[in-house]
Amino acid sequence: MLDDDLASRSLGMRLVDAGPGFAVVRMTVTETMVNGHALAHGGFVFTLADTAFACACNSHGPVTVAAGADITFVASARLGDELEARAEERVRYGRSGVYDVTVRRGDEVVAEFRGRSRTLRAPG
Repeated sequence: MLDDDLASRSLGMRLVDAGPGFAVVRMTVTETMVNGHALAHGGFVFTLADTAFACACNSHGPVTVAAGADITFVASARLGDELEARAEERVRYGRSGVYDVTVRRGDEVVAEFRGRSRTLRAPG
């Protein structure tokens, strides 16, 4: 799935680990990702978390999409920071699921994200 995700790949995101219900994605904050305060724009941090979430919830096979997501920013990221998003499945029930993603810079938490997924029905 990530091989066909031009948006994530164009931001330099790399899948470094994955398995059933989890995924780890990394991204380095570049100069095009910082805002007027010289901090990583929150939208890019959200996109990193959302990409890890997508990899985790699609790890079971069927096409699964986001039904909703929330993020809490805990610390600022800056130019050159390497961020890591670790997504973990909390529960799957029927076609729905809940996943938590922690975005870190080293040992420091940058953001906490919760995503709600929905598996699409197979055509036909």
